[in-house]
Formats: sequence, C-alpha cells, structure tokens
Amino acid sequence: MSDIWPTEIRVSKDRQRLVVSFNDGQSYDLSAELLRVLSPSAEVQGHGPGQKVTVPGKRNVAIVSVIPTGNYAVRIGFDDMHDTGIYTWTYLRELGERGFELFSAYEEELAAKGMSRDVAEKPR
Repeated sequence: MSDIWPTEIRVSKDRQRLVVSFNDGQSYDLSAELLRVLSPSAEVQGHGPGQKVTVPGKRNVAIVSVIPTGNYAVRIGFDDMHDTGIYTWTYLRELGERGFELFSAYEEELAAKGMSRDVAEKPR
C-alpha cells in the first residue's frame, strides 16, 4: 500500500474537472477529457499489450459520478456512459504528474489516426 493517498477529491461545478489533493500537499486539476481518454478500463487499455484504444471525440465529456472503490481507488462515470475505469490513487497521481506528457501523446495518436478531440458531426 502506498503512503500517498488523497485527502480531497472534488468535481468542479461544470463537471469538466476533477481536483485531487494528496496527503503530501500536492494537488492536481485533471480534465474530464484526460480522465476519460486515459481511462484504466479494459475498454480503453485493452486486454493485453498492443490493444490500447485511441478514444476520439471526448473534448466536452463530463464527469457524472465518482464512487469510492475500497480504500485504494475511485470509479469515475462519464456522461457518455463510460464507467468501468477504476482509478487507483497511484494512477490519479501519475495523471497529475505526467498528465501534460500523456495528453500530448494522446493528441499525437489522434493526429496519426486522422481522429479529432471533437465529436464528429453526423451526416444529414
């Protein structure tokens, strides 16, 4: 068990951000989009090496629930109905510390695959 744990987890009023404060004084402001596209769920990460899925169109996704899971994590639900990711304290900390780097890599993946952070408009 880690010696680092959250002292506060708070969703912003607009449901677009999650603020996580840790017992060592560090605090991170994580976007709902970052949390959604880097979800630790098998749906996003895959079930084995090389199976990670690039998830487009989540720029405006919102957080609808944050549910404690044991003493080690939270399960975050989003307004696109994705709610299977279990975010451990260690993973939330990693997203806080490396979020910019990880999100930049995600944006590069999107570009390489011809995808966008915006939801594609449906043809009429």
